[in-house]
Amino acid sequence: MFYKSFYLRSSIIGLKIRRNYFNSTFSYNKIHTTSIKYNSPSKGTNNHDQNKNISLTPKQKKLIDSMIRIDQAGEIGANYIYKGQMAILGNDKKVGPIIQEMWEQEKYHLKTFDEIIPRYRVRPTFLRPVWEAAGFILGAGTAMMGKEAAMACTEAVETVIGEHYNDQLRELLHIENDDVSELRKVIKQFRDDELHHLDTAVDLDAQKAPFHGILTSIIHNGCKAAIWITSRI
Repeated sequence: MFYKSFYLRSSIIGLKIRRNYFNSTFSYNKIHTTSIKYNSPSKGTNNHDQNKNISLTPKQKKLIDSMIRIDQAGEIGANYIYKGQMAILGNDKKVGPIIQEMWEQEKYHLKTFDEIIPRYRVRPTFLRPVWEAAGFILGAGTAMMGKEAAMACTEAVETVIGEHYNDQLRELLHIENDDVSELRKVIKQFRDDELHHLDTAVDLDAQKAPFHGILTSIIHNGCKAAIWITSRI
């Protein structure tokens, strides 16, 4: 158990170090609401503007398709995790409003990726109903274990998502394309939001949850498995 807890704390520290690395390229603004919009092409754009992605290689297009599909699925899961937490803890005067605030950001994240999917002509995951059910069960189940366990769930999930977004930013840095630059801004902002959720969960005693090391390790590995599955289905 000590090893698992130490591993997660090390992951958090490492994640913040990587965040600082990217902040040298993308300025980090720790805010409570997302400000960046993902704008659809205007009706007046010419054919060249409408086909900016033609400069992407097939390998790059495949990479971006996978990223967007995974990100949308991740935001689906996150939405239902917070929905499950709110079903149990929504009336709690201390954590209820905070969970609701984080949920509102996740709703915006999902709405944004729902708009990005058709723009890039990306096939969404076939497993949306599975991630909805799994997210709600995870959120409600950990909330039933107590507020600390709910925050431990948020801590573990946001650690994985933050790491995943950082990995995506690292790969997108090597692609010169107007649409990709816009996508990079979206992912950077969403990463910052998720890491703020992580910080919030830790501040709300996530690490005091019963069996914290085991619980967060299970959730951490489950999220990793979900990412792998979504990249293929």
